[in-house]
Amino acid sequence: MEFTWNQQLYDDIVSHTEPLAKRETSEKLYDISAERYDSLVTIEEEEFFTHPDGPYSGTKQDLKKDKEYTGKRLVRHTRQVPYSGKVIQAAIDEAAKDGGGTVFVPEGIWYTGALELKSNVELRLSLGAQLCFMRNKSAKYYPLRFSRWEGVECMNFSPFIYANGAENIAVTGEGTLDGCADEFNWMPWKFGYFGETDQEIQRQRLFRMSAEDVAPAERVFDEKVSTLRPPFLQFYHCKNVLVQDVQIANSPFWEINPVLCENVLIKGIHVETNLYNNDGVDPESSRNVLIEDCYFQTGDDCIAIKSGRNQDGRRIGVPCENLIIRNNTFSNGHGGITIGSEISGGVRNVFAEHNSFDSPNLDYPVRFKTNAQRGGRLENIYVRDSVVNKSRLAVVHCNFFYEEGENGNYMPLLRNVTVDGFVTKANSSIDAEHAFYLRGFKQAPIENVTFRNMILEGVKGHAVLENIKHLRLENVTINGIRQKDETVDIGESSAAEQAV
Repeated sequence: MEFTWNQQLYDDIVSHTEPLAKRETSEKLYDISAERYDSLVTIEEEEFFTHPDGPYSGTKQDLKKDKEYTGKRLVRHTRQVPYSGKVIQAAIDEAAKDGGGTVFVPEGIWYTGALELKSNVELRLSLGAQLCFMRNKSAKYYPLRFSRWEGVECMNFSPFIYANGAENIAVTGEGTLDGCADEFNWMPWKFGYFGETDQEIQRQRLFRMSAEDVAPAERVFDEKVSTLRPPFLQFYHCKNVLVQDVQIANSPFWEINPVLCENVLIKGIHVETNLYNNDGVDPESSRNVLIEDCYFQTGDDCIAIKSGRNQDGRRIGVPCENLIIRNNTFSNGHGGITIGSEISGGVRNVFAEHNSFDSPNLDYPVRFKTNAQRGGRLENIYVRDSVVNKSRLAVVHCNFFYEEGENGNYMPLLRNVTVDGFVTKANSSIDAEHAFYLRGFKQAPIENVTFRNMILEGVKGHAVLENIKHLRLENVTINGIRQKDETVDIGESSAAEQAV
């Protein structure tokens, strides 16, 4: 059965989220430049690294192959900076104690470590304000926090801005949140470049702990061992969360990651961070989420919907549900809207409309990532009325054979997907290998997929389709050729290529 646009549910999601941007602003203002906070400003030593040969002139792909460059040790530097982290946290704590208020960051550069938001507190950055996060990878600035990292709970470096169990919180304003991560600071852990420890060692340790049912609070990754780069903003078990208008740059990992949250509005933000795993927004096991009017220039997926990885995702068992993604510009990134791969808790009821997929590096505007290890029930996805400029692999991509593929005991379910009104940008070519790439399992076929009112130009090859029940095409034109309107079932024998 085709999944149709559910306007009542759409309006219900809006009713839970849109009012967050229209709330009454507290009259209680806590200006961090106020004289009463002066004694909390300290002079701290920031540690950072550079490469002996200077910044790399090639691409990230070139860097991976340049063993001579990545094999050299980085040069350690220190400098003295005026540190305002204690000031900002004191203002947050004071506002929370008083019942709520707005912590105001005026124009200027302010150095800080991790910050913990509290209930009824708004952190507002004025135009020209820049929060710069210390590059020291230490518990002094990033103490242990209970977190979810790649979909698995643990104790790790604090996210740069964190909240746990808070209500009515906000990060707003036209200022900039600068994580100060770059190829030589935080990022070397990704691949173990420059003699740094490879992140994969601790990553696999975390996944083993989850598989062995080690209690989450006992999965401790302290500064002595951790190479798990923390997310920039993570809100855990929070309700009524607003992130609006801020500029976000140079994150060590994912940018905005609401986990197990309810009623989340992310509006008008500008994300510009282009290194590794720099997803823009990762709603995870959260309910009632609206992402709108945002600009994404990322080094990974622009929006990635998640619900926990493998054992941990199933143990918690909370889907990500009721999401609206509208009026966004995806200027750079590998994936536009991605569902997965940490999706073991499932996802349902996603509505996306009026988005512009305008990245020269975009592999897929819409992608589903799961397999027999991840599992998950993925259903009720409706994407409509959007424009795509590039789509190097496929406009809609799903491959159950991703990573572990069939090697697992948790068959995924993907069903009820409608893409209605996707068109190639005027006078452009999406330069795609395939229009559609959908590969389900024989024992777990993809079900009920509808492609309607699509005009795609610049498709090189045929579609790749395997194990799909009820694939419907209606008013689909590819390279100027109108496709046959039909509903078909596709099995394994069609795995090679379809005429679509």
